[in-house]
This record gives sequence, structure tokens and C-alpha cells, in this order.
Amino acid sequence: MPNFLPKGRLHPINIFLRKSVIFFQKYGFEIVEGPEIDTEYYNFDALNIPRYHPARDMQDTFWLKDGRLLRTHTSTMQVRSMQNRKPPVRIIVPGKCFRHEATDASHETNFYQLEGFAIDSNLKISHLTSILNKFMKELFGPEVSTRFRPGYFAFVEPGIEMDIKLENEWQEILGAGMIHPNVLKNMKISPKKYTGFAFGMGMDRLMMLYYGINDIRLSYSGDLRFLKQF
Repeated sequence: MPNFLPKGRLHPINIFLRKSVIFFQKYGFEIVEGPEIDTEYYNFDALNIPRYHPARDMQDTFWLKDGRLLRTHTSTMQVRSMQNRKPPVRIIVPGKCFRHEATDASHETNFYQLEGFAIDSNLKISHLTSILNKFMKELFGPEVSTRFRPGYFAFVEPGIEMDIKLENEWQEILGAGMIHPNVLKNMKISPKKYTGFAFGMGMDRLMMLYYGINDIRLSYSGDLRFLKQF
């Protein structure tokens, strides 16, 4: 009897995540995953964001009754993953994150992020900007324009933000920087001997730019008319 059931398809975020992960694997990055429910220490304190730090206000957090939380970024794995590793390391952490905020065309309460970081004896910010430039050109073509601006993130110093130019308009893409010495110390790594860089990017936003999608809520609607396009 013939099978008339339609074939399943990968979700566009999964397609885009795979494409991104494959790129960084080519440059020697190890894939690491972590818990979506984590502690305040790994989500904030270990990343140089102590209690009452103003940076906490930027991340509207879902707290659980037992004091744990739904991770607000995959940066939770920076210190956690270094508990059983020593430099040199190159790590990427893809996964889902959660923030308590109003939903609209560009914001959702859950979203996917790709965290990446590297630690070695002589890493500079030029190594960071180089790998990010290569990644954007891999996604959007060799002619895409990029720029970097100063930015503040508690767990890096200095911090930068990256923009790309699409259809003659600059789009903010990600935050990055050199890993803060306090974070290296929390990893039990000497900031006098090692340096590191880190970056974090929202996969949903990049995927929307890549495919020309104008509403992030479509990704989580379960509407087969949307999914069948991929």
C-alpha cells in the first residue's frame, strides 16, 4: 500500500544551527551542551555579574521555587565546562535560553543561542574579529560588510558588538570580547598566563536575516505552512 504521509522536515532553526556548528568545527571548536535549568552561580556570579549588579537587570530571569533558574544565556557553560579542561581550548555551546519579556516580531521568551569561547597563551582581539568575520562571510557571502563597535558585557573586557550590512542597512548581530580576568580566575586559570575571547549570538535573529523571515513567532507557531518552506 503506498505511503501518502508527507515527509518530515528539519526546523529552520535546526538547519541554521547545524550550518553554524559545522563552520566552527572546521576551526577546531569542540561542541559542549549544558543544562537549561542552572544555578545563579553559573548564570551570573561566575561570569562577573554578582548580586545587585546592574547587568542583571538586562536579563529578565525565570526563577524557580528552589532558587535555580532557566538559563538566560549559554554563557553558563563557560566556567562549568572548564572544570574538567585545561587550556588551550576552543568550545561552542549551542542551546535554548529563556527570558521573561514581552513577545513581539523580534522577541520571544525562549530562543536559541550559540556561545563560543577560546583560551590560549597568546590570544588577541584580532583572533576574535577574524573568526567572526569569516563566519559572517560564510553565511551571507564574501561581499558582506562588517563592523565592530565598543560594547559592555560584564564577563568580557574589552567588549565589542558586531554589525553586518544587509540591503544597505546595518544590523546588530552579536556581542563579544576578551574574557574578563575575573572569569578566568573562576575557571582556575591564571589571567597572567592565558587570555581568551568569547562571543554569543542569537540563532533565531541570524536565521531570520538569513532566510528573510520578519517575525520570530513564526518559528514557534507550529504552523506547517511555515515549516514546509524549508
